Amino acid sequence: MPVSREVLERLARHSTPTVCNAIEEFKVRPRNQGFMAPRIRCMFPSLGPMVGHAVTVTSIAGQPDARGRAPSRQEYFDYVLSIPEPRVVVVQDLDPSPIGAMWGEVQANIHRALGCLGTVTDGGVRDLDEVADLGFHFFAATVLPSHAFVHVVDFGGPITVAGLEVRPGDIIHADKHGVTSVPESVAADIDSAVAAVAEREARIIAACQAKPFDLARLKALF
Repeated sequence: MPVSREVLERLARHSTPTVCNAIEEFKVRPRNQGFMAPRIRCMFPSLGPMVGHAVTVTSIAGQPDARGRAPSRQEYFDYVLSIPEPRVVVVQDLDPSPIGAMWGEVQANIHRALGCLGTVTDGGVRDLDEVADLGFHFFAATVLPSHAFVHVVDFGGPITVAGLEVRPGDIIHADKHGVTSVPESVAADIDSAVAAVAEREARIIAACQAKPFDLARLKALF
């Protein structure tokens, strides 16, 4: 069963660093795994956290689909709708380096109508003003003016974007700090872990801000 919308809404109340800290409490993965490299930039920080189930896609823009092997748009739309809402489209760009933007005003409107909150891609995006007004999240490696020969190569399989392996339906949590995945096994318990971490950090911060500062008190907390 997919993680419920209620759980996802609770996750969206927290920043991505807060969620990363909470995941560490469960020791379900090494601390240096589970998040994307910093080349993935949040284009619209003011939109706040984005949380949804991953729709996985591979694309290419540097060359045309000369052999006509690209899946049909109808097949692709059906696949998108097979992933539980809310959805986040995660795209692995197969070009050696980004050369064409899959994402702009039109794609944002299409995917918003399909129940998607935004996209995460190691490729490019464009039409920033129009998409920001739409409230559609863009997390991308770069901004590009042209879509070049961009087309979907495949969808529905495991992909790797900026060092993070993503499978269809994975929970993606992203904000101005970056992008992480949330293991389903701990998603419903993140709130309690957030509270535990916050309590521990509050004691440290209080000791640091105390007047006069007492080093012995700070040392005791560790």
